[in-house]
Order: sequence, then C-alpha cells, then structure tokens
Amino acid sequence: MSITPSASATSSDARELPTLTLSDLACRRGNRVLFRGVNLAVRPAHAIWLRGRNGRGKTSLLRLAAGLSVPESGNILWGGTPVRQATGYAPRRVFVGHANAVKDDLTVTEALTFLARLHERPDDAASVRAALDRVGMGSRRDAVVRTLSQGQRRRATLARLALERDAAIWILDEPYDALDADGVHTVNALLKEHLARGGSVLLTSHLHPGDDSPAMVEFDLDPFA
Repeated sequence: MSITPSASATSSDARELPTLTLSDLACRRGNRVLFRGVNLAVRPAHAIWLRGRNGRGKTSLLRLAAGLSVPESGNILWGGTPVRQATGYAPRRVFVGHANAVKDDLTVTEALTFLARLHERPDDAASVRAALDRVGMGSRRDAVVRTLSQGQRRRATLARLALERDAAIWILDEPYDALDADGVHTVNALLKEHLARGGSVLLTSHLHPGDDSPAMVEFDLDPFA
C-alpha cells in the first residue's frame, strides 16, 4: 500500500515514529474466522480508514493493532519488534475505543485528569482545561459525566487527543460517533495537527469523516473474510 505523507509533516518528524506493520494477519472469534491474510502498514504522517461490513472484525483488528489481544496467526510489528514486546510502543500509542472511557461518577475534569495520569500525558489543570476547551467542553468541565449527552461524553473522551504533544500512533474506533458537525470538525482539526507532527492514524468509522478531514487511504476488510 502506497500512501503519500501529509505535506506539512517534515521528514525528520516522520523518522521519529516507527511504522506499525500488520503481516498476514488472521483473527478468530469462537469458531468463526473474521479475516485472514491482512497486510497493512501504518506509516508516519499517514492516516488509514479501516472499512468493512458490520461484524467483519474492524474493532478486533484495532485491538490487535493496539496490542490488546493476540491474533490467530500473523505478526504485528512496531519498527520490526512485536508490539507486545516493544517497550516503547505503549507510551506512543493512543487507543480510543468505541465505548467512552470516562467514569460516570467523576466530573468531566476529573475524568480527563484520570485518563491523562493513567496514560502519562499532561495532567496539570491548565492542560486539562485547554483540552476540554478545544473540544467544546469547557462550559461542562465541572459537570458529572452521568449528566452528559452521548455526544458530550464522546467529546470528553476525545479531549484526550488534545493533550497529545508528540508524534504517536492513534488507533481510534468510531471517533465521529454521536458528534455533531462542530464536533466532527474539531476531530478533523486534531487529526491534521497530529499528522503534521509526524503522527499516524488507524481508525474505523461508519460515518464519512467529512470534507475537511485529512487525506486518508481506505482499507476494506471485506475481501479478507
């Protein structure tokens, strides 16, 4: 697969982030093989939109790529080292699942601060406040998470992306889900900034990312079923 890097990413930035390589990958759930023979490289300053029918295994592939589960066969390498053995992988990987990772009993600020500390990202009050402002949640920063709408919960979860400062690989499961047009625009702006600093993206979305999204190469899982 050939992908042209974002024009705003410098070659020095791109060299700082290893390539994530999925080689001859197969995934089984119970007695069913979801996909087999998947070969995919997620390079610095590249964005890949993973597509496929419901139940094809998109979320399973993301979890494999994140090192959260083990494939039926094949290899997942980070700069040539298996991801589950690569000590530098977890600190440079951001995984945002389809379920919002914000705790109901915390305020929005507390929930984001907890995530920041858990993943060793900036957790000072100014950084957390700026991240929430960036995703349009500044006015709700003291609200308890359980009082939020689904779209607001998604924004609060995605505020984690606004805390990122260095090149990393973002693995995102349905990042646009439940967002309005402004929310989609904000996510696309964060993605563009991320790619510009040499980061990479692997995401799924059943919604079109919109006309202002960064350039993405589509990878369809259907032929690998």
